Amino acid sequence: MKKKSSAKKRHVVAWVNKAEWDQVLEYLYSKDPALQRYALQRVSAWKGRYASSTPVAVECTADLVRCQVLDRSGQLDGDDLVLLYGAALVRFVNLITEKQQGRTARPLRRLAGNLNIPEWVVDLRHDFTHRKLPTLKWCRKGCKVVLEWLQQEYWSRQLGGAPNEDWESQSDGEDEEVDLKRQEDELIARQKGMEAYKSARELLISFEKEQYQAFDGLPEEKDRSPWPAPFADMSWLLGEIKQFALESSELLIDVLLEDGFLVPTVEQLETLGCDTYDNTSPTKTTLPQTFLRFWLPLLKMLNSPSFIHLLLEKLFVELKQLTTEPNNQRAFYISAWISEVLYCNSNKFEFHFETKGQKKARMKDRIFVNRIQLRWQQLLAACLDAPCASTPHLLQLILDDMEHPLPLETRQRLLKLCSIYTQTACAEFDTSPRQKPQPIYTLESLHEKLQLSRRHSHPWRSTADPERSESSQEYNGTDAQAEKAKLLRGSPWHVCVDKVLWKNYPLGKVPGQSDDPSCLMVENYSTMTVFDQPVEMENNTSHNIPGASAAVRTADGLLWNHSDVNRLKSGLQLF
Repeated sequence: MKKKSSAKKRHVVAWVNKAEWDQVLEYLYSKDPALQRYALQRVSAWKGRYASSTPVAVECTADLVRCQVLDRSGQLDGDDLVLLYGAALVRFVNLITEKQQGRTARPLRRLAGNLNIPEWVVDLRHDFTHRKLPTLKWCRKGCKVVLEWLQQEYWSRQLGGAPNEDWESQSDGEDEEVDLKRQEDELIARQKGMEAYKSARELLISFEKEQYQAFDGLPEEKDRSPWPAPFADMSWLLGEIKQFALESSELLIDVLLEDGFLVPTVEQLETLGCDTYDNTSPTKTTLPQTFLRFWLPLLKMLNSPSFIHLLLEKLFVELKQLTTEPNNQRAFYISAWISEVLYCNSNKFEFHFETKGQKKARMKDRIFVNRIQLRWQQLLAACLDAPCASTPHLLQLILDDMEHPLPLETRQRLLKLCSIYTQTACAEFDTSPRQKPQPIYTLESLHEKLQLSRRHSHPWRSTADPERSESSQEYNGTDAQAEKAKLLRGSPWHVCVDKVLWKNYPLGKVPGQSDDPSCLMVENYSTMTVFDQPVEMENNTSHNIPGASAAVRTADGLLWNHSDVNRLKSGLQLF
């Protein structure tokens, strides 16, 4: 083995001795053009002795040094020098990386990176061959950097006059083995990814089939909104999906966001009895109740904070890709799911006056109950990076629910700019600083909220519709009572469901109230005369007897002017 190894290291060289080698190296990298010309002549002699086996680094060094010599001579103009430098640099990149290529072509940037060649040198070579020629300044800089690389990687590594080209004579067989191993790994990873993708689709399709069967089993004459609880087979399927999410949640979300799952097709909406996408109201971002409950069993099972974070991130990325297709059905459902997740995480709809039953019914349709610490700055940036018709609404939800809210003026300006950019009317979203809905104190405010809710729920209704009165009569039944009760959540008032003939009771009186007015009196109270009321004294000393000095006595008594009367009123306080 030693004999073979020593025989392999024996080389036939073109220079006479090591002294000639050192001299040529010194002259090539000197600043004297005369010495450089002498070194170039010696290299030409070496090439005559080497024939076609001249070391690549020696040839490239000679080409680049020749460019410098001609540049300093002043015999060529700028364009000629650019072409001369370009030819030398292109030959350098091609020849140095040629031995690194295996059976399959690989990018020059990767090969140059393996040899520690700056990437911008490869870009310079690309400009020479495919684009506009670089400037002379860049050509000179590239030549200088490449000569320094050759001196460090080739000339400085030569020992005893024998060329040591380890950097350019790596085993082709070893490179091919590395390439084959890498290609095999990529192929295996690709196959595993395809298998995982198919498994995710099969699991979700199985979930949809089970849900459709449960939906078909509901009676048609009744409301189908109360979805049945998952049965045994569904529980096993949900467990399989949860296990898959633990292994590859990102892939599962990618499949969920495909058409036919969280983004339904028209056939799926018709099967569930949901209204199809309304193109006339692109800013409406509310999911159909039946479609939401269709996916609730799955989403409630996958409601971990990490999954919710990733889901929101993917939804905003998908929404950004759809910015070139405004008002389409896919963008609507992507926005609606973002809105639904943000609503679930919001504290705006926590009511202190609702009963346990009302709270349980409200929590039933939420993906998750406990608040999650979202990455608000990241969500805000992602929302602004995906402008569409629903962006102002989503931006309002984020700004209202941030842990550390922005200043009010900043929020208002941000929403205003967003509405201008998306060409959305400002009235379609709220810029008020309140964090919770205002409670209802009067009957008028209840009617206003009820009308506003009806307009949002049924924006297609026209005021000139001849069937409006008939539909309103139908709406004033149980649906109207349920909607009123929903609006009164969190308020001390509640809708009276008892059948009472209110025309028999005067205004201000309720059933069961006594006719005795004393029942309206509080238990503990005290009386105080007007003159005993405390009065805040002003600096004006005449305030104790307002207008006394200014009053004019006549036959009819004292006459008081307007200012005197105002002073009298300000001094009187009633309990």
